[in-house]
Amino acid sequence: MVDLGLSLISEEHGPNELVDGARRAEDAGFEFALVSDHFHPWLEAQGEAPFVWNTLGGIARETEALRVGTGVTCPLFRIHPVNVAQAAATAATMHPAEFFLGVGTGEQLNEHVTGEHWPPHDRRLARLEEAVEIIRGLWEGETYSHHGEFYTVENAKLYTIPDDPPPIHVAAGGPQTADFAAEFGDGIVSTAPKAGLLDRFAEGTGDGDRPAYGQVTVCWAETEDEARETAHEQWRQTALPGELGQALPTPAHFEQASASLSVDDVAETVTCGPDADDHIEMIDEYVEAGYDSVSVHQVGDLPNAIDFYAEEVLPSFG
Repeated sequence: MVDLGLSLISEEHGPNELVDGARRAEDAGFEFALVSDHFHPWLEAQGEAPFVWNTLGGIARETEALRVGTGVTCPLFRIHPVNVAQAAATAATMHPAEFFLGVGTGEQLNEHVTGEHWPPHDRRLARLEEAVEIIRGLWEGETYSHHGEFYTVENAKLYTIPDDPPPIHVAAGGPQTADFAAEFGDGIVSTAPKAGLLDRFAEGTGDGDRPAYGQVTVCWAETEDEARETAHEQWRQTALPGELGQALPTPAHFEQASASLSVDDVAETVTCGPDADDHIEMIDEYVEAGYDSVSVHQVGDLPNAIDFYAEEVLPSFG
């Protein structure tokens, strides 16, 4: 069995649309939602970037059984780990179902805005280790201080905390981050069914029993041509190679870098069209790779895509 969720993409939708999407997702039969945390959209055409913690509060008031998590937040630069700890603790007390904190090392697109140096990946991982330590320390509900390599916390205490601390799931895309997720995370989040990634994670945990969340990007539309055009207009940065997604600093740079990508280039990375079998096949790739939870990121028309999934895709997964 696999749990299917809906990715609520803050770069494409305003906060009220995201809250409406969460309510629709629960009514349709989705089990959970991931909410992205961005300061900027990737491309100007996407046009949105609301503050994730406000959105999560709205979702908490409009849903009853939907598990919800950040997908993912970066607690390293523009937001201090102390603030993330407080925000996540508040969200966990508000959500009637499980809230989980998804974390990662971020992208320069979002994190450079406070003027801090954008370090290489290994240094960001070191920061993330320290940030997770601080967050978990504050969730214990006692006065907490920390004097580390990257962060200082003095005499901080959270007064609004849930009975049980939320799980922390770590975004991973390769062996180094899979090892990190196994050592410091309660679960793993990934955006591609890469061969061996979950095996590496399971070996690191020693138990193979921690949740694995995958995210698949699709574009439902009434015709395949329309879906392909929408995916190219709204989400073509997904086809950029290598580490550009982490390194480019502004939407204008993503516009420039993706200008030469064709509709075919994007369609190779986004499942496009109204054929339910294509969507089911893509989800099955994640299931076969070992993911027990798969979140669907719809590019474009969210309400009608939710209806499509409720009628033609979700029944295939129980």
